[in-house]
Amino acid sequence: MPKHYRPAGKKKEGNAARYITRSQAVKYLQVSLSLFRKLCILKGIFPREPKKKVKGNHHTYYHTKDILFLKHEPLLEKFREMRAYEKKIKKAVSKKNRDLAERLLTRKPSYTLDMLIRERYPKFIDALRDLDDCLSMVHLFAALPAVEREKIPVNRVHNCRRLGHEWQAYISRTHGLRKTFISVKGIYYQAEIDGQKITWLTPHALQQVLPDDVDYNIMLTFLEFYEASNISFVNFKLYHSINVKYPPILDPRLEAVAADLYALSRYFDNRAFMTESKVTSSSESDVSKDLGKGPNYDESELRLAQLQQQIPSNEPGALMHLLQNAMETDEDDAETRECKALFKDIKLFLSREVPRESLLFVIPAFGGIVSWDGEGAPFKETEQSITHQIVDRPTQGHKFLSREYVQPQWIYDCVNARILLPVEEYLVGRIPPPHLSPFVDNEAEGYVPEYAETIKRLQAAARKEVLPMPGVGKEDLDDPQNLLVEGVIDRAEAIEAAEKKRKMSVLQKQYHDELKKELQSTQISAALDGNKECVSELIDTGEDSLPDLSQISKDEDSMSKLGMSRKKQKLLKAMEIGKEQKQARVRLLEERKRRAEEGKKSGK
Repeated sequence: MPKHYRPAGKKKEGNAARYITRSQAVKYLQVSLSLFRKLCILKGIFPREPKKKVKGNHHTYYHTKDILFLKHEPLLEKFREMRAYEKKIKKAVSKKNRDLAERLLTRKPSYTLDMLIRERYPKFIDALRDLDDCLSMVHLFAALPAVEREKIPVNRVHNCRRLGHEWQAYISRTHGLRKTFISVKGIYYQAEIDGQKITWLTPHALQQVLPDDVDYNIMLTFLEFYEASNISFVNFKLYHSINVKYPPILDPRLEAVAADLYALSRYFDNRAFMTESKVTSSSESDVSKDLGKGPNYDESELRLAQLQQQIPSNEPGALMHLLQNAMETDEDDAETRECKALFKDIKLFLSREVPRESLLFVIPAFGGIVSWDGEGAPFKETEQSITHQIVDRPTQGHKFLSREYVQPQWIYDCVNARILLPVEEYLVGRIPPPHLSPFVDNEAEGYVPEYAETIKRLQAAARKEVLPMPGVGKEDLDDPQNLLVEGVIDRAEAIEAAEKKRKMSVLQKQYHDELKKELQSTQISAALDGNKECVSELIDTGEDSLPDLSQISKDEDSMSKLGMSRKKQKLLKAMEIGKEQKQARVRLLEERKRRAEEGKKSGK
């Protein structure tokens, strides 16, 4: 009899009962493999990795409870009805009954995913946590070309582009953007909403090539869930949280010139103005009723008529200002106020060669006013109040003396540093400094780039803090005499700080003396137990006979390893290997930096 023999009729136990293979699940649900994949994606069911794979390593396993969960899904019955209906249409077409086929096509059943959204995301914060992949997928399909053979229609690409612009317009309006980074893959953004950090990737505005080794049906299934339900519900909730109607109604003239993001920002301003006018009209009407003076006019209609008279119909760029009068709320935290005031006193103009869509999203999110070269722009290049012009070309022909001509990297570096960096390194024709990633913790990695140190000093200068100069330690900065010479503190504060430092040094010396005496007494007691003749030698040698602290630490580490289990020992070894690899990377970066500096010196 085999070791794991189970008699017929005996109930399964362990992994054999908890897990089921994909082929078994498809056979159990009586669906096709493509429909099974679609159901799993829509319901959020993913494969599992059991500790012991009963059927072998070449199978994909699912939880049995998940498959039973799919069995009672109403969407499964809906898909079966749709399949039966498609058979009716196919039968009518094969019999050349055109009237019946057209009538059946007009009554074709459809389904919605609203209940799945409520099931998977009971709270709004749950939907925000799962928004990273959703935004990346929507922005990806917004940049893809419409290909009929891959079932990517034009209206789906336009819908993804609209959803992405609505999301960016909300982030820009509420000043929720926190980080941005330009990489080879695209542009990374990180925003913060209700305490949740959301990171997504947008591809570069280039011609995209569709590879042949990608299953677009699976990607389109994810996109169906994201665009039809997830991001639409999130945008609806976010827009109503700031008293803006959703979906927004945009200016068709701006949509025709591909200025959707600017049109959304103006839509926000229009809704804010109408809300303010309604509040003002209601307050004025209440006052008039209380005082009994004058007739009761509809003030909101009068203000809207005045607005329509002031705005020329043939100038789409003059309808509203661009996000310069954002709503001032007391709920904004310190970080939001800091982001809102970064580009507050700056007016920028974008040249034709720069990534306009990305900059139109980033600059208003940090309080800046921006325009571009093209139709629908709020102001032209000849505007005298422009302070900075973003240029991405080797040379600039015509220049205005009243503005700075900088490269687009200056905007992104200022956003990550939260200060206005000097423009000398970013002027047209110069090689800009390295674009550092804000998602990397330099202190944890063990290597701090030189430009990161420069930015740190500029941030300290903006906050009026004092940092040690290069080559000067922290202890030199804490020296009261140095601070007195630099003019940071006055003489009374210097005397008080010197007295505190002297007391601390005395206490530290006393502690070290007591520690040495304790170690010396420990050695003498050990010698008395072993050989009494060595006592005089220990007393004579004094400090020379103290044990090596590094050796003591090594012995303690080895003793602690002996008490660990084998699993913890492997984990500790993996951690040590990771530390060694990190140190190797740091040494490699330092070697590259040294070679680059030597190359610059030899080139000069």
